[in-house]
Parts: sequence; structure tokens; C-alpha cells
Amino acid sequence: MRDELTRQVWDLLGGAAGELERLTITGPPTTLTSRFPVTDVSAAVVGAALLAATAGDGTGGAGPEVGIDTRQLGVAMRSERYLRRDGASPGDPFDPLSAYHRTADGWLRLHANYPWHRAAARRVLDLPDDAGPGDVAAAARHWNAEELETAVHRNGGVAAAVRTEEQWRATPAGVAAAALPLVGTRVLGEAAPRPVRRPRVLDLTRVIAGPVATRTLAAHGAEVVRLDAPDRPELPAQAWETLAGKHSALLDLATGGEQLDALLAGADVVVTGYRPHALDRFGLAPQTLAERFPGLVVVTLSAWGEPGPWAGRRGFDSLVQAACGIGESERRDPDPASAPGALPAQVLDHATGYLGAAAALLALARQRRSGGTLHVRLALAGTASWLQSLPRTAEPTTAEVVDATPWTEEVATPDGVLTLASPPGTVDGRTLRWPAPPPAYGAAPATWPTGKAAT
Repeated sequence: MRDELTRQVWDLLGGAAGELERLTITGPPTTLTSRFPVTDVSAAVVGAALLAATAGDGTGGAGPEVGIDTRQLGVAMRSERYLRRDGASPGDPFDPLSAYHRTADGWLRLHANYPWHRAAARRVLDLPDDAGPGDVAAAARHWNAEELETAVHRNGGVAAAVRTEEQWRATPAGVAAAALPLVGTRVLGEAAPRPVRRPRVLDLTRVIAGPVATRTLAAHGAEVVRLDAPDRPELPAQAWETLAGKHSALLDLATGGEQLDALLAGADVVVTGYRPHALDRFGLAPQTLAERFPGLVVVTLSAWGEPGPWAGRRGFDSLVQAACGIGESERRDPDPASAPGALPAQVLDHATGYLGAAAALLALARQRRSGGTLHVRLALAGTASWLQSLPRTAEPTTAEVVDATPWTEEVATPDGVLTLASPPGTVDGRTLRWPAPPPAYGAAPATWPTGKAAT
């Protein structure tokens, strides 16, 4: 299935068929245990990103040979698990409240990693600020799962009722998700082809999928500036894990319009990772960008996709897995009183990130050849629908144990020496490594560094 999936993904991205001959995939058939073909999917999306990053010049010149080892995929798709700071683990990336909770009629998955989301969940459950997992679990049992899901979202939190695949497909949100393309690309307007230079990427993303896309672009030579809001600080471990190769700056989009415009004027690619229309008020709607900065490649990643009744909902990988039936499909204990399961990694996030990087690079090459302002759209729910459409096994395939050491590297940063999973793949036999700058959250000015946009 591996070769078939890789070809399918490359075709969906619009890649040239001959490019596939440059890709070699080696290693054990399974390094991520699941009923779903997660290892093969990982090879397909990472392979697509490698091919897109090294594609020929369009004048007949062939790109270099690229390769992937599935053992590295087992590390790269779970990169956050291998993060170390001065040799020590920063701890579980999930808050204790971020878990499956039993309800009166089933299960609900809560996401509470950020303090404002924890506060929203406690507020809905009428709990004090210091309420712990036991308090939340006890309160959740008095609710029906879908009612609690709706109440948490209405109060600014994030949750998903656990559904089977059949139940999800019967909902309006599930119908909308099933209609999403894996990757959608459209032309927003006319624009002259831009000159070839080192790509500049403005990164307006958070939480794995978007940051994976932009760190992949950085690993392949793009200059990336990531912006975060001063009043919404990133979790330290998440910043350390996703900022390699990027300039990290803080900017209030509501008051920093001139700085934002200067960054947009100098960008080749803009990547956003928020709910559809959440950034429109800052002049970041795709159509507005096309009118003001013609020739941009605009990449938008979201949880639930733009159409459909859940377009405005917040969401994360774990919640999409719960809502769309993957949690039930990955259940290990058939007893419904036991908690649902999960994929062996945050596969929806990572796969969507690599797909976003590949699509951005192919769109950038297309813009430089033919012009136009291009909009690439991806959603975790679309990636989930695609994964669920693929053949699976009745029992989870057993993965080989992988020694992560060859696939990690140490990076000196202002916060200490970080152990990071390396960018996956090889180019002409050369192992990829994270480029400068090292992770340093909020340390850079909200401008493009000078002298680094050479052709």
C-alpha cells in the first residue's frame, strides 16, 4: 500500500508523475502500531514534502534523490515525545484535564492544555479554579456528551463527544467533513510571477499541524517568521519543539498593523492555523490578502474545514479523532465502559502539516512559473476522512521497536540544550538537520531579517 498511497498523495497535490522515481522508502513495514495504515500514510506525506522541496527547476533539470526510513517516521510523527531539555523530559504535553471523561451517555474528550481552555471547562462544569481531574470527571457524569460538547464550545473551551464512525457520518458536521478534499488549491486572483528567491514564510500558526508545516519549510531553506500574541503565550515545551529554524516574534495584530503589513509585503507564503475567518478582522482573509498583496501563496489549516456547521469551532487532533470515530475504531477494550483509544501519534496534525508544506512549495513553484495568488486549504477533519477511507486491519499491526537516537539531534538554545527529533528524510544521501536560528520564543523583532532573501 505504501507506494500506492505515495502516488495517490502526490497526484492529489498536482505533482509531476516522474518526480516519484526520485523517492526511496526503506525500513520496516510498520513503525506505528494502529488498525489504520499510519506508517504508510506517514511515508506518503513526508515523501511528498521531500519531493516538493527538491523538485526540478521546470526547465528539464532533475531534482536530487530523496529518501525516507520508516524508523525515522516513527520518531518524526511523534516528535514531541522525544523532546528533552538538558537531558530531561519536560513532562507530559497533555494537561491532566485533557483526557477522555465518562458522561451520562458515553464519553467526551476534553482539551485543556492552555489555561484559558481549562478555565472554560471548569466554568461550564461549575467548578472552582483549582478543580482537578477527579472533580471534572465527577461533574462530567451528570451531562450528556453532546450537550457538554456544545456548552464547552459556547463558553470558549474545546471538547468533543466521542462518536462512532457511523454516528459521525450521520451528523451535518460529518457530512461536511466527508466532502472536504485532502488538499484544496484555488486561484484567488491574477498576479505576475514573482522572482525566484529564498522563500519568506509568515507563520501565524499554533499547535502542531501549522508549526509542523512551517518548520518543514524552514528545514528546506525557507526563512520563517512566526508571530504570537503577547497575551496568549505559547506553552514552553511546544515552543521548544516547533520553533527550530524560525524567527519567533510577538505582535498584537490589533495594534501592530503597520508591522504586519510590512511582513506581508515581504512574504512569499502566509500560513495560518486558526479557525476560518478568525483572523479576517486583521486583514488576513485570503481574498483580502490576494487584493492587497497579489502573488502570495496563502495556506490555511483548520480543525474542521471552512464549510459546514463546525467551521467556527476550535479543535485539536485529539478532538477530531474523538468526534469522527477514530477513537472508537482504535479502542483496545471492547467494553464500552472502558475509555476509547487513539492513534499512536497525533497523526492528523503531523500528516496535515507535511501535506501543507508540500502544497505550499508546489503552489510557490506554480506561482513563479505562471503567476496568480494561490490559496491552499487543509483541515484535520479532511485528513481524518481520508485516513478512514483507507484499508485497515481488524487488529492493530505490531510496530518494531525503534531506537530514536539516530533520528534526534541536540540544539543549543537560550533555554538550554534541546534534544529534538530531526527533520525526516535525506536529500542526495545527506541527513537533514535543523537550520539556524535555534528555538527562542518571542526573541526576534517582528520584521524580516535583513540580507537573507538572496536569490
